[in-house]
Amino acid sequence: MRAGASDQPSAPIVASGLGVTYGTTTALSDVSFSVEAGEVVALLGPNGAGKTSTLRCLEGYLTPTTGSARILGLDPMADHAAVVPHLGIMLQGGGVYPAMRVAETIRLFAAYYENPRDPSELMDLLGLSHVATTPWRRLSGGEQQRLSLALALVGRPSVVMLDEPTAGVDPEGRVVIRTVVESLRASGAAVVLTSHELSEVDAMADRHVFLSAGRLLFAGTTAELSARHGSAGSFGSTPGLDALLLANRLGVSVNEVRPGHYLLGGALGSDGVALLSSTLADLGAPLDRFNASGDLTDLYHALYAGEPAPLPAPEPRRRRRQP
Repeated sequence: MRAGASDQPSAPIVASGLGVTYGTTTALSDVSFSVEAGEVVALLGPNGAGKTSTLRCLEGYLTPTTGSARILGLDPMADHAAVVPHLGIMLQGGGVYPAMRVAETIRLFAAYYENPRDPSELMDLLGLSHVATTPWRRLSGGEQQRLSLALALVGRPSVVMLDEPTAGVDPEGRVVIRTVVESLRASGAAVVLTSHELSEVDAMADRHVFLSAGRLLFAGTTAELSARHGSAGSFGSTPGLDALLLANRLGVSVNEVRPGHYLLGGALGSDGVALLSSTLADLGAPLDRFNASGDLTDLYHALYAGEPAPLPAPEPRRRRRQP
């Protein structure tokens, strides 16, 4: 099932008409989407869009004011004990005691499950073996992120929530995390991730759910988002170019969605790309890159252009609940 739909209760992750209020603030309003087994869906939007409230409902830390959340057909709050063995959660803050060492932390969490993954195997997979005896507080930001991911995976979950999995992670670590996410997809897990690093999102996610001011703005693939904007490509160049002049030369609309980043309103083809390059050269501007399918970052900025300011941040998230 595609993200944005919620009429199939068999999907491992289903949000149906989720609404959340904090006092007089509406953090979520009628948000619905689902995630199939073997699918990775990114929950996107600016700070205050409602991502955290959505995750808290799905993880069983918050009862929605209206609507429902279901994990494997169960209420993650009311049926928390039954959901936990199948649910892996990677919190952005880690949720680890600062003095605990890497290996003992993973072994502790492994003890909560009947059939956990081998802690040594997880440390090897995530490049943590060399810091096995290092306390959490002395790890780099990227190492802390990879340990948090190890803790999310140790119980062999079929439903996984990843909050900013690549934040602060070096390029080598990002490759590792991408590989792990791909292995989760291949194993049939349903995965929801949040991130502000849209290039990483585009590399990992099958579909995207965009939230704005607590409501569902759009759900679909990068290609579907590109089609929504009538875009058939994007390119980078000097900021502030004459978009009308470019459009007249190329025969398609040109829209600068952020400084130096342009969306095209039609396909160019190989001759069109050459014409784009020569037109930019005439203007003394470089062609930094060309993306025939549209760049997710550029599409994101186009989607949120004119959207209302983000909502105030809701109350802080609770600590990780131990199984």
